[in-house]
Amino acid sequence: MRIYLVRHGESRGNVDKDVHREMADHAIPLSSRGHEQAAAAGRYLGQALVQLRDGPFQGAQPHVRLWVSPYRRTRETADGIEAGVAEAGGWVTDRCEHMLLCEQQFGLFDGVPDEELAELFPAEHAHYAKQEAFEGRFWARMPLGESRFDVATRVHQAFGTFHRDAERHGIEHLIVVCHGVTLRAFLMMWLHRSPEWFEAEPNPHNCAVRLVVGSEDLGTVFPGFPREG
Repeated sequence: MRIYLVRHGESRGNVDKDVHREMADHAIPLSSRGHEQAAAAGRYLGQALVQLRDGPFQGAQPHVRLWVSPYRRTRETADGIEAGVAEAGGWVTDRCEHMLLCEQQFGLFDGVPDEELAELFPAEHAHYAKQEAFEGRFWARMPLGESRFDVATRVHQAFGTFHRDAERHGIEHLIVVCHGVTLRAFLMMWLHRSPEWFEAEPNPHNCAVRLVVGSEDLGTVFPGFPREG
């Protein structure tokens, strides 16, 4: 199975943290730069698919399924990727959403700047800080939300869908558009890496593309776009 993992483009929340005060995390759109990044990643993917078809696949055009987290910024990234792929002469056969690919759930802390947590939620923040200090960030669960362990567990549940698609329908070429923590959790569980690996692995840049073929991590094949400033 060939999997292209893509982090969403730059969002308005990446540019201005105050956006999180105004709208739910799942509703935050891309910035104008994020739309451009998505199209650029799509053009890279389109070129890569054309090279596969004309090279090792000897003219055959494989079924490419695009899987997307159901957040607005990932949906908009997927839109841009589809347009960029087509512009480069590539193709996406179909597109599906998977709830289990969504962002980490921050619960009570969602939308609140880190520096305000202790004042607004003193007991909950103290409890979380104790967990983080004693157990490590991977295991510490957000109040009414998820830990990174929880994200890895639910992402692993999505793998059954991908394997069934491969067995029943021959779909072995996937583009997966999701979030930084989710993408790292995907890699950790797919490649059987450790929690220590997860914590040492940085979040990818916006619209970076990472390629996994079977059980082999081929690393970042499109670098994406680091934050400005």
